[in-house]
Amino acid sequence: MTQQQNTTAISIMHPVCCGLDVHKMKISACLITIDCDGSEQSEIKEFGAFTDDLISLRAWLTTNKCPIIAMESTGIYWRPVHNVLEHHLEIILVNARHIKNVPGRKTDISDSKWLASLLKHGLLRGSFIPEKDIRHWRELTRQRRKVTESLSDYKKRVHKVFETANIKIGSVVSDLFGKTGMNLIERLCDENVSLVEADIAECACGRLKSKSTELYRSIQGFFEDHHRFQLCSLMRIISILGSEIGILSDRIGGLMTSHHEIIGRLEKVPGIGTRSAQIILSEVGYDLKTFPNTASFASWAGLCPGNNESAGKRKSGKTSV
Repeated sequence: MTQQQNTTAISIMHPVCCGLDVHKMKISACLITIDCDGSEQSEIKEFGAFTDDLISLRAWLTTNKCPIIAMESTGIYWRPVHNVLEHHLEIILVNARHIKNVPGRKTDISDSKWLASLLKHGLLRGSFIPEKDIRHWRELTRQRRKVTESLSDYKKRVHKVFETANIKIGSVVSDLFGKTGMNLIERLCDENVSLVEADIAECACGRLKSKSTELYRSIQGFFEDHHRFQLCSLMRIISILGSEIGILSDRIGGLMTSHHEIIGRLEKVPGIGTRSAQIILSEVGYDLKTFPNTASFASWAGLCPGNNESAGKRKSGKTSV
């Protein structure tokens, strides 16, 4: 059998389908239509990326009775297209790496035509797209994670300022941003406050009261107005970030109120608290029917080790997380 005959032998899964090559300011669409006699017609058309352009794309697909489209999950550029086509067409969002692993592509074929060709034969594996409310949770939990990472980064900068100025509070206090540490930071930020040993002793709390002398020695350095300005600036940012994390957490908790039972069950798992339970729920959703079995779910989560073996030798089988 020749290569052409072999290609023809592949069954047609979607006689009418469309592949979208999505960019920031334009979308290239390839519509494939297979008639009853088996003849194939393809039409390539370009659209802009504004909402009215995407509505025109939807109207064009609807007019041609196209029930399904495929596009790559490139950055966030697929999101506007998904917003317009959702609830109107079946959308297959494809990981670009999966497309590269499909053999047979020619260098001169357009991305949209190649996507449409693969979709026609049912050779594309769609990525998991949760419901809109879950997507909102996911965006908020990921935003909270980013803000938390920024907060940690700015706290590290405070440590750096202290080391630069020969301030060794971090060597005496285990948590620089605990009660004792914050008391000392407030005094260092205020140029009108004295830093005598008796005053520093008043800053100590709990077990650190017995280390008042060490605390006093730890702040004897070269702390100048320049360092004070840096410290005050960093502490203002840290305060804002801390407030934002609280606001985000309140919003996430409010949106997930109706699913408190699921969160409660997740919290019973050792090592999973409220925040971790919220993250899990926002990533996988409350309905796991998307995953046919536990093995499929473990593979999607990156917890399924590879089983790569060749010529009797087993290669690396590490997980992706």
